[in-house]
Amino acid sequence: MNDPDVTPSVATAADDIAEMEIRGAATIADAAAAAIGEQAQASEADSPEEFRAEIRAAARRLHETRPTAVSLPNALRYVLRGMKGDTVEELRESIVSTVVEFRRELDQAQDNLGQIGANRLRDGDTIMTHCHSTDALSCVHRALDDGKEISAIVKETRPRKQGHITARQLRDWDVPVTLIVDNAARRYLDDADHVLVGADSIAADGSVINKVGTSGLAVNARERGVPIMVAAQTLKLHPGTMTGHTVEIEMRDPREILPDDERSKVGNVRVENPAFDVTPPRYVDAIVTERGQFPPESIVTLMREMFGEQQNGEPWDEP
Repeated sequence: MNDPDVTPSVATAADDIAEMEIRGAATIADAAAAAIGEQAQASEADSPEEFRAEIRAAARRLHETRPTAVSLPNALRYVLRGMKGDTVEELRESIVSTVVEFRRELDQAQDNLGQIGANRLRDGDTIMTHCHSTDALSCVHRALDDGKEISAIVKETRPRKQGHITARQLRDWDVPVTLIVDNAARRYLDDADHVLVGADSIAADGSVINKVGTSGLAVNARERGVPIMVAAQTLKLHPGTMTGHTVEIEMRDPREILPDDERSKVGNVRVENPAFDVTPPRYVDAIVTERGQFPPESIVTLMREMFGEQQNGEPWDEP
Protein backbone atom coordinates (compact mmCIF):
# COMPACT_ATOMS: atom_id res chain seq x y z
CA MET A 1 0.00 0.00 0.00
CA ASN A 2 1.35 3.43 -0.90
CA ASP A 3 1.84 5.86 1.95
CA PRO A 4 -0.44 8.89 1.92
CA ASP A 5 1.33 12.10 1.07
CA VAL A 6 3.09 13.72 3.98
CA THR A 7 3.00 17.46 4.60
CA PRO A 8 5.82 19.69 3.34
CA SER A 9 6.90 20.25 6.94
CA VAL A 10 7.48 16.52 7.42
CA ALA A 11 9.29 16.20 4.09
CA THR A 12 11.49 19.21 4.91
CA ALA A 13 12.30 17.91 8.40
CA ALA A 14 13.16 14.48 6.98
CA ASP A 15 15.44 15.98 4.33
CA ASP A 16 17.14 18.27 6.84
CA ILE A 17 17.75 15.36 9.22
CA ALA A 18 19.13 13.17 6.43
CA GLU A 19 21.42 15.96 5.15
CA MET A 20 22.52 16.83 8.72
CA GLU A 21 21.12 20.33 8.49
CA ILE A 22 19.39 19.20 11.69
CA ARG A 23 21.95 17.35 13.82
CA GLY A 24 22.42 16.24 17.38
CA ALA A 25 20.24 13.46 18.77
CA ALA A 26 18.07 15.65 21.01
CA THR A 27 17.60 18.22 18.23
CA ILE A 28 16.65 15.46 15.78
CA ALA A 29 14.11 14.05 18.25
CA ASP A 30 12.61 17.47 18.86
CA ALA A 31 12.35 18.20 15.13
CA ALA A 32 10.74 14.82 14.43
CA ALA A 33 8.14 15.25 17.17
CA ALA A 34 7.35 18.78 16.00
CA ALA A 35 6.94 17.55 12.40
CA ILE A 36 4.45 14.88 13.49
CA GLY A 37 2.51 17.57 15.36
CA GLU A 38 2.41 19.72 12.23
CA GLN A 39 1.24 16.73 10.19
CA ALA A 40 -1.60 16.21 12.68
CA GLN A 41 -2.64 19.86 12.61
CA ALA A 42 -2.57 20.05 8.81
CA SER A 43 -4.39 16.77 8.21
CA GLU A 44 -7.63 16.92 6.25
CA ALA A 45 -8.44 13.25 6.87
CA ASP A 46 -12.12 12.31 6.65
CA SER A 47 -11.93 9.33 8.97
CA PRO A 48 -9.92 8.15 11.98
CA GLU A 49 -8.45 5.35 9.85
CA GLU A 50 -7.22 7.84 7.25
CA PHE A 51 -5.78 10.08 9.96
CA ARG A 52 -3.86 7.23 11.60
CA ALA A 53 -2.53 6.18 8.19
CA GLU A 54 -1.25 9.72 7.55
CA ILE A 55 0.50 9.88 10.92
CA ARG A 56 2.09 6.45 10.43
CA ALA A 57 3.25 7.48 6.95
CA ALA A 58 4.83 10.67 8.32
CA ALA A 59 6.58 8.67 11.04
CA ARG A 60 7.93 6.18 8.50
CA ARG A 61 9.25 9.01 6.33
CA LEU A 62 11.12 10.47 9.30
CA HIS A 63 12.30 7.12 10.63
CA GLU A 64 14.05 6.25 7.36
CA THR A 65 16.42 9.21 7.52
CA ARG A 66 19.06 8.28 10.16
CA PRO A 67 19.29 4.58 11.12
CA THR A 68 21.73 4.91 14.03
CA ALA A 69 20.39 7.80 16.14
CA VAL A 70 17.86 6.02 18.36
CA SER A 71 16.48 9.31 19.68
CA LEU A 72 14.56 9.59 16.41
CA PRO A 73 12.53 6.35 16.69
CA ASN A 74 12.20 6.84 20.45
CA ALA A 75 10.60 10.25 19.83
CA LEU A 76 8.28 8.77 17.23
CA ARG A 77 7.31 5.93 19.58
CA TYR A 78 6.50 8.41 22.34
CA VAL A 79 4.29 10.56 20.13
CA LEU A 80 2.49 7.79 18.24
CA ARG A 81 1.76 5.81 21.39
CA GLY A 82 0.04 8.91 22.72
CA MET A 83 -2.37 8.92 19.76
CA LYS A 84 -5.79 8.11 21.20
CA GLY A 85 -9.40 8.84 20.31
CA ASP A 86 -12.40 7.74 18.28
CA THR A 87 -12.68 10.78 16.01
CA VAL A 88 -10.27 12.73 13.85
CA GLU A 89 -10.42 15.69 16.22
CA GLU A 90 -9.73 13.55 19.28
CA LEU A 91 -6.80 11.90 17.53
CA ARG A 92 -5.47 15.28 16.39
CA GLU A 93 -5.71 16.75 19.88
CA SER A 94 -3.97 13.74 21.43
CA ILE A 95 -1.04 14.01 19.01
CA VAL A 96 -0.65 17.76 19.51
CA SER A 97 -0.77 17.50 23.31
CA THR A 98 1.66 14.57 23.33
CA VAL A 99 4.12 16.52 21.19
CA VAL A 100 3.97 19.45 23.63
CA GLU A 101 4.53 17.06 26.54
CA PHE A 102 7.44 15.34 24.82
CA ARG A 103 9.22 18.58 23.93
CA ARG A 104 8.76 19.91 27.48
CA GLU A 105 10.21 16.71 28.96
CA LEU A 106 13.08 16.86 26.46
CA ASP A 107 14.06 20.34 27.64
CA GLN A 108 13.83 19.39 31.30
CA ALA A 109 15.83 16.19 30.76
CA GLN A 110 18.80 18.07 29.35
CA ASP A 111 18.75 20.55 32.23
CA ASN A 112 18.70 17.74 34.79
CA LEU A 113 21.43 15.83 32.96
CA GLY A 114 23.57 18.96 32.82
CA GLN A 115 23.49 19.43 36.57
CA ILE A 116 24.41 15.81 37.24
CA GLY A 117 27.27 15.95 34.75
CA ALA A 118 28.48 19.28 36.11
CA ASN A 119 28.96 17.66 39.51
CA ARG A 120 31.68 15.48 37.96
CA LEU A 121 33.60 18.53 36.71
CA ARG A 122 35.92 20.39 39.08
CA ASP A 123 36.99 24.01 39.04
CA GLY A 124 39.93 24.35 36.67
CA ASP A 125 39.27 21.15 34.72
CA THR A 126 40.08 20.76 31.04
CA ILE A 127 37.78 18.59 28.96
CA MET A 128 38.43 16.98 25.59
CA THR A 129 35.44 16.70 23.25
CA HIS A 130 34.65 14.81 20.08
CA CYS A 131 31.92 15.80 17.62
CA HIS A 132 29.10 18.03 18.89
CA SER A 133 26.70 17.07 21.66
CA THR A 134 24.18 19.36 23.30
CA ASP A 135 23.96 16.88 26.19
CA ALA A 136 27.72 17.05 26.77
CA LEU A 137 27.74 20.83 26.50
CA SER A 138 24.87 21.09 28.98
CA CYS A 139 27.25 19.66 31.60
CA VAL A 140 29.80 22.36 30.81
CA HIS A 141 27.15 25.10 30.87
CA ARG A 142 25.92 24.08 34.32
CA ALA A 143 29.49 23.86 35.60
CA LEU A 144 30.05 27.42 34.40
CA ASP A 145 26.80 28.51 36.08
CA ASP A 146 28.15 26.97 39.30
CA GLY A 147 31.16 29.29 39.05
CA LYS A 148 33.69 26.71 37.86
CA GLU A 149 36.37 27.60 35.36
CA ILE A 150 36.50 25.07 32.53
CA SER A 151 38.73 24.93 29.45
CA ALA A 152 38.38 22.66 26.44
CA ILE A 153 40.42 20.76 23.87
CA VAL A 154 38.09 20.30 20.91
CA LYS A 155 38.70 17.73 18.19
CA GLU A 156 37.76 18.90 14.70
CA THR A 157 35.86 15.67 14.01
CA ARG A 158 36.19 15.06 10.29
CA PRO A 159 34.79 14.83 7.73
CA ARG A 160 31.90 17.14 8.73
CA LYS A 161 33.93 19.11 11.31
CA GLN A 162 31.22 19.14 13.96
CA GLY A 163 33.95 20.14 16.39
CA HIS A 164 33.81 23.63 14.92
CA ILE A 165 30.21 23.90 16.18
CA THR A 166 31.34 22.84 19.65
CA ALA A 167 34.20 25.34 19.58
CA ARG A 168 31.90 28.21 18.62
CA GLN A 169 29.45 27.35 21.38
CA LEU A 170 32.15 27.14 24.02
CA ARG A 171 33.69 30.42 22.91
CA ASP A 172 30.26 32.05 23.16
CA TRP A 173 30.43 31.04 26.83
CA ASP A 174 33.98 32.44 27.12
CA VAL A 175 35.48 28.98 27.62
CA PRO A 176 39.15 28.85 26.50
CA VAL A 177 39.31 26.46 23.53
CA THR A 178 42.19 24.68 21.83
CA LEU A 179 41.07 23.24 18.49
CA ILE A 180 43.04 20.21 17.28
CA VAL A 181 42.91 17.81 14.35
CA ASP A 182 41.55 14.38 15.22
CA ASN A 183 44.90 12.62 14.92
CA ALA A 184 46.46 14.88 17.56
CA ALA A 185 44.16 13.66 20.35
CA ARG A 186 46.69 11.30 21.94
CA ARG A 187 49.28 14.07 22.17
CA TYR A 188 46.88 16.34 24.09
CA LEU A 189 45.26 13.79 26.40
CA ASP A 190 47.91 14.47 29.03
CA ASP A 191 46.48 18.00 29.25
CA ALA A 192 42.88 16.77 29.74
CA ASP A 193 41.10 15.90 32.99
CA HIS A 194 38.06 14.36 31.31
CA VAL A 195 36.96 13.13 27.92
CA LEU A 196 33.36 14.34 27.56
CA VAL A 197 31.25 13.02 24.68
CA GLY A 198 27.62 12.43 23.83
CA ALA A 199 25.98 9.38 22.29
CA ASP A 200 23.64 8.63 19.42
CA SER A 201 22.61 5.26 20.85
CA ILE A 202 23.43 3.24 23.95
CA ALA A 203 23.04 -0.54 23.88
CA ALA A 204 21.80 -2.72 26.71
CA ASP A 205 25.32 -3.97 27.49
CA GLY A 206 26.52 -0.38 27.99
CA SER A 207 28.20 -0.03 24.59
CA VAL A 208 28.17 3.55 23.35
CA ILE A 209 27.46 4.28 19.70
CA ASN A 210 28.74 7.72 18.86
CA LYS A 211 30.48 9.66 16.09
CA VAL A 212 33.21 7.60 14.44
CA GLY A 213 36.49 8.17 16.25
CA THR A 214 34.95 7.98 19.72
CA SER A 215 36.13 4.41 20.31
CA GLY A 216 39.74 5.19 19.42
CA LEU A 217 39.69 8.24 21.67
CA ALA A 218 38.29 6.16 24.53
CA VAL A 219 41.00 3.52 24.15
CA ASN A 220 43.71 6.18 24.20
CA ALA A 221 42.10 7.95 27.15
CA ARG A 222 41.91 4.75 29.19
CA GLU A 223 45.59 4.04 28.46
CA ARG A 224 46.45 7.55 29.69
CA GLY A 225 44.19 7.31 32.75
CA VAL A 226 41.80 10.04 31.61
CA PRO A 227 38.18 9.27 32.64
CA ILE A 228 35.56 9.06 29.89
CA MET A 229 32.13 10.54 30.64
CA VAL A 230 29.25 9.96 28.24
CA ALA A 231 26.41 12.47 28.55
CA ALA A 232 23.20 11.03 27.11
CA GLN A 233 19.55 11.50 27.85
CA THR A 234 17.58 8.29 28.35
CA LEU A 235 16.11 9.08 24.91
CA LYS A 236 19.39 7.61 23.59
CA LEU A 237 18.83 4.17 25.14
CA HIS A 238 18.13 1.59 22.43
CA PRO A 239 15.31 -0.70 23.64
CA GLY A 240 15.75 -3.15 20.75
CA THR A 241 19.18 -4.18 22.03
CA MET A 242 17.55 -5.80 25.07
CA THR A 243 16.20 -8.49 22.75
CA GLY A 244 19.35 -9.07 20.76
CA HIS A 245 19.01 -6.49 17.98
CA THR A 246 22.19 -4.73 16.95
CA VAL A 247 22.52 -1.04 16.19
CA GLU A 248 22.86 -0.31 12.49
CA ILE A 249 25.88 1.87 11.71
CA GLU A 250 24.99 4.53 9.17
CA MET A 251 27.20 4.70 6.09
CA ARG A 252 27.20 8.18 4.63
CA ASP A 253 27.93 9.58 1.19
CA PRO A 254 31.59 8.93 0.18
CA ARG A 255 31.69 12.43 -1.30
CA GLU A 256 31.86 13.82 2.24
CA ILE A 257 35.39 12.38 2.30
CA LEU A 258 36.38 12.54 -1.35
CA PRO A 259 34.47 15.17 -3.36
CA ASP A 260 33.99 14.55 -7.05
CA ASP A 261 36.48 17.26 -8.02
CA GLU A 262 39.22 15.51 -6.00
CA ARG A 263 38.54 11.93 -7.04
CA SER A 264 40.33 12.28 -10.36
CA LYS A 265 43.51 13.28 -8.51
CA VAL A 266 43.37 10.30 -6.17
CA GLY A 267 42.36 7.65 -8.67
CA ASN A 268 39.94 4.74 -8.62
CA VAL A 269 39.69 3.97 -4.89
CA ARG A 270 36.87 2.63 -2.78
CA VAL A 271 35.71 5.11 -0.15
CA GLU A 272 33.77 4.13 2.97
CA ASN A 273 32.30 6.71 5.31
CA PRO A 274 30.86 5.18 8.51
CA ALA A 275 29.24 7.89 10.61
CA PHE A 276 29.55 6.08 13.95
CA ASP A 277 31.54 3.46 15.85
CA VAL A 278 30.97 1.38 18.97
CA THR A 279 32.85 1.98 22.21
CA PRO A 280 32.80 -1.10 24.48
CA PRO A 281 31.62 -0.46 28.05
CA ARG A 282 35.03 -1.28 29.56
CA TYR A 283 36.38 2.01 28.20
CA VAL A 284 33.60 4.17 29.70
CA ASP A 285 33.70 5.43 33.28
CA ALA A 286 30.17 6.79 33.56
CA ILE A 287 27.03 7.33 31.52
CA VAL A 288 25.31 10.46 32.79
CA THR A 289 21.56 10.74 32.19
CA GLU A 290 18.77 12.91 33.54
CA ARG A 291 17.98 10.02 35.91
CA GLY A 292 21.45 9.88 37.39
CA GLN A 293 24.89 8.54 36.50
CA PHE A 294 25.47 4.87 35.83
CA PRO A 295 28.41 2.56 35.25
CA PRO A 296 27.86 1.31 31.70
CA GLU A 297 27.37 -2.30 32.78
CA SER A 298 24.31 -1.33 34.85
CA ILE A 299 22.54 0.64 32.13
CA VAL A 300 20.44 -2.42 31.28
CA THR A 301 18.75 -2.10 34.68
CA LEU A 302 17.57 1.39 33.76
CA MET A 303 16.44 0.18 30.36
CA ARG A 304 14.34 -2.61 31.89
CA GLU A 305 12.78 -0.10 34.28
CA MET A 306 11.93 2.27 31.44
CA PHE A 307 10.92 -0.07 28.64
CA GLY A 308 9.87 -3.28 30.37
CA GLU A 309 9.16 -6.20 28.08
CA GLN A 310 9.61 -5.30 24.43
CA GLN A 311 6.64 -5.71 22.12
CA ASN A 312 6.78 -6.82 18.53
CA GLY A 313 6.16 -4.20 15.88
CA GLU A 314 6.40 -0.45 15.81
CA PRO A 315 3.61 2.11 16.05
CA TRP A 316 4.34 3.38 12.54
CA ASP A 317 3.95 -0.08 10.99
CA GLU A 318 0.87 -0.80 8.93
CA PRO A 319 -1.89 -2.40 11.04
